[in-house]
Amino acid sequence: MQTALQILQKYWKHDSFRSPQDEIINSVLEGKDTFGLMPTGGGKSVCFQVPALMKDGICLVISPLVALMKDQVQRLQKLDIKAIALTGGIQSDEMITLLDNCEFGNYKFLYLSPERLQSDWILERIKNLSINLIAIDEAHCVSQWGHDFRPAYLKIVHLKTHFPKVPFLALTASATKTVLDDVIIQLGLEKPSIFQKSFARKNIAYMVFEVEDKLYRMEQILKKNPQPSIIYVRNRKSCSETASQLQSLGFKATYYHGGLSVKEKEKNMNLWMNEEVQIMVATNAFGMGIDKSNVKTVIHIHLPESMESYYQEAGRAGRDEQTDKGGSLNSDENKSNVKQKAFAVLLTSPSDKAQAQNQFINVLPDKKILTQIYIKLCTYFRIAYGEGINEQFSFNLNHFCQKYGFPTLKTFNAIQFLDRQGILSLSQEYSERISMQFIIESKEVIRYMSLNPNEEAVILAILRTYPGIYESQTAINLSLITKKASCDETLILSILEKLKTLDIIEYHKKN
Repeated sequence: MQTALQILQKYWKHDSFRSPQDEIINSVLEGKDTFGLMPTGGGKSVCFQVPALMKDGICLVISPLVALMKDQVQRLQKLDIKAIALTGGIQSDEMITLLDNCEFGNYKFLYLSPERLQSDWILERIKNLSINLIAIDEAHCVSQWGHDFRPAYLKIVHLKTHFPKVPFLALTASATKTVLDDVIIQLGLEKPSIFQKSFARKNIAYMVFEVEDKLYRMEQILKKNPQPSIIYVRNRKSCSETASQLQSLGFKATYYHGGLSVKEKEKNMNLWMNEEVQIMVATNAFGMGIDKSNVKTVIHIHLPESMESYYQEAGRAGRDEQTDKGGSLNSDENKSNVKQKAFAVLLTSPSDKAQAQNQFINVLPDKKILTQIYIKLCTYFRIAYGEGINEQFSFNLNHFCQKYGFPTLKTFNAIQFLDRQGILSLSQEYSERISMQFIIESKEVIRYMSLNPNEEAVILAILRTYPGIYESQTAINLSLITKKASCDETLILSILEKLKTLDIIEYHKKN
């Protein structure tokens, strides 16, 4: 049997493990339940992939997000390691074929969400597999979401009954002592070996600059550091606007947010991953599952929603853990001559705090309203609490909010938050059933508004929310425009029909 180090060298071309990777692997190989608490970029996936490759049988990986599963499966397949993910949208007959492959095709990894384990026939098929390890990725979700939104997490412990001799490995980059203890209880880990690595990232220089012109400072930083970079913003509009501004300065940039189609996300992601563009401008939808080792700079131009979010996002820089002698952003601003290889930069202006308070903090949902909205969504769609996996429903945000007395913007933010956490999926097909594009020049649109002032509020709301609407067909969130323009849906739809008749826009509506 090959040793762990031989496996690491063969597939990942590394000559040694990072601490505590080797300790975690040895614990798993000894058949012990294990908990690994490691910082972002610490190489958590290696901790279950290496021991699984050393042993006969297949590793069952339970993961919260489709993007996370797809990313890891693709990486394994590129290494000629057989891996499968049972994600949403797979038909039953195809699922049967995939599980047949797991049972008879010498596959080494099977990825699935905790909700898949609730299907009796899938669980029966898994019982027939020669499972050598059960890994729970992003294990903090067991405690964070299992109690309220994803009860399937709390049923993972039942696998202990079916595989009593198979070790469990729980891995996460974020867990307090309370969460760690809760995860151990909920997963039924038996006297687990716990390994924790310091969250200090000594190869990252954390910097905060108060500036008047954020774009100018970004230009300085990105020119000095032309390697792959990420710029985090707080909303979708800023994504496309900031990418366009950087492109006008000669940078190669693209963007990523939750409103893009799957194809657009994959296209833009590949451009950045393959280094055809230097800069990815993104909201926090660009999250778990993103692992690029040579990111030089992560810049936040808006205040992040929490310290934990900031740590996770900033931690996507410098994952190769290299250091060098010349680490300053520029000689004037970095007096301390920091020598770290990568940079996490927060750009602030005097108005940021008040703007964040008004625009974000006051409309952020807390746990109480998240729970209320989730329960009412189950009632609204007439599904049992914790059920409804892979089912699709048409959804009218305004009707939902009126029916249950929820504030529209806070509800929209809550649903987006639940979407980002993988609890539900807010599809463009249902949330934004209207798409349109202006097909006349912007000056002509301005002229039209001056002649039709009663339509100006609606048109301005659309233009300000969707700056790329001149270049391509753009999905429109009718509920959002309704709120911004302070009018009802009927008026907006009548204006759009009129603009279409006058050949000012191309307009498509899904019933």
